[in-house]
Amino acid sequence: MREALFIKKNKDRWLRIQHMPSDDPDEMASDFVQLVDDLAYAKTFYPTGKVTGYINAQASNIYLDIYHNRKEESNKLVNFWKYDLPLTIRKHYKVIIFSFAFFALFYIIGFFLAKHDEDLMGQMLGAGGDGYIEDTKDRIRSGNPFGIYEGGSSVAVWLGIMVNNILVALRDFASGIAFGLPALYNMGKFGVMVGSFDQLFAMHGLGGSFWLVVFAHGTLEITGFVFIGAAGLILGKSFLFPGTIKRIDALKQGAKDGAKIMIGLLPVFAVAAFFEGFVTRLYNNEGLTFTINGYNFPWFTALVVLLSTIFVIGYFVVYPYRLGKRFAEQLKEEEV
Repeated sequence: MREALFIKKNKDRWLRIQHMPSDDPDEMASDFVQLVDDLAYAKTFYPTGKVTGYINAQASNIYLDIYHNRKEESNKLVNFWKYDLPLTIRKHYKVIIFSFAFFALFYIIGFFLAKHDEDLMGQMLGAGGDGYIEDTKDRIRSGNPFGIYEGGSSVAVWLGIMVNNILVALRDFASGIAFGLPALYNMGKFGVMVGSFDQLFAMHGLGGSFWLVVFAHGTLEITGFVFIGAAGLILGKSFLFPGTIKRIDALKQGAKDGAKIMIGLLPVFAVAAFFEGFVTRLYNNEGLTFTINGYNFPWFTALVVLLSTIFVIGYFVVYPYRLGKRFAEQLKEEEV
């Protein structure tokens, strides 16, 4: 059978499975068996054809749905962070890598531009940037460079920053509907701001301290905004490049995947804000530092940075890759 005839014969069923999947486990299993048969046929006669990759993707998706339906309803929330979010991240890993690279590029730009133009640094830090620079210089001269994190009630700081960051994240994600351009702009602006903020301390010999103190909350916060930027790009990309399906269906899928990432990042923003309100301010606590060659090393905030970094790499990089690989291997076993 020619490939075109094979596609024409089965196209309607494939599209029905893709866009109107059944919730009934028996029907899902039946659809899966048919897809596996189609995949075996396609691999035999059209091993390099696009239809083979398409069927494989559909079979993978329905296999995951069947797997999830084996779980009890009470485990849905756990399954979201255990399976749904990591697999969505794995699905869009190229967009996420691009998002991180884009942020890193503008971080570097902000860092080096601020080094050569202090007035520009104030502009990049946003409203009140000039005043913030002068206040920071005063704190550096007084020996308490990160004193800004010691002010206010810890609870008020935590809740205020958490609500603000979540609202900003929702805005950035929703802005992705405009072809992803606002998401790119906001991510670049955020990168420049963090880079210039880093330079503000680096030019006074506090670059290492910046990473050991500010990144106690910044590791999770930056990770959150990079992924939210990616979610906005996924939304815009789905509309611009729908692939072989209808544009509206691609947009719905992009919105669904982006929303999963958005929801999954809410606890990350909450914990990051908690660290900023309760942990970062402890960098100067005598019981949580020790002296190395006259330098007060903030071991507690450094430990939080280390653990946060391990969590980010483990959950957002390693785990999605290994989970996706595991399901791919299970799918191959089902085919056999």
